[in-house]
Amino acid sequence: RLMPELPKFDDEDLKSYGDEEEESALSPPAALMSVLATQEVLLENILECIPVGEFAVIHPLSDEFCLVLGYLLTWKLTLAFFKAASSQLRVLYSQYLRRTKSLNKLLYHLFRLMPENPIFSGPTSEVPNKDTKTFFTEELHLDVK
Repeated sequence: RLMPELPKFDDEDLKSYGDEEEESALSPPAALMSVLATQEVLLENILECIPVGEFAVIHPLSDEFCLVLGYLLTWKLTLAFFKAASSQLRVLYSQYLRRTKSLNKLLYHLFRLMPENPIFSGPTSEVPNKDTKTFFTEELHLDVK
């Protein structure tokens, strides 16, 4: 709920970023970027032996699962923050992500975490002669219990 409210504070300082000759960048919230940087290192340690194109098997409720989930939820917060920002702020924030290579790291991690066969095995109503359900066709409910 808080993420969409944060870009408003950077809107006030937006004028000072346009006067520099070099490309300027503005960091999303420092606490969020600090957590993201730590998680990137941890995730790289987990996925270092898996090349892009192959996939990692992460077992539910393992330590690795918790780290991956935390990383992906941090990116979800970051994207909610971006969505609420004005277009000028998005440019500055994206420059920061480009310089830190965070977006590149996200893509590398996603391509190593994406399952080879994304068939959805959750609770569904089995209907004969219906197309196979995948993670891309079904809505996922991530309720924490």
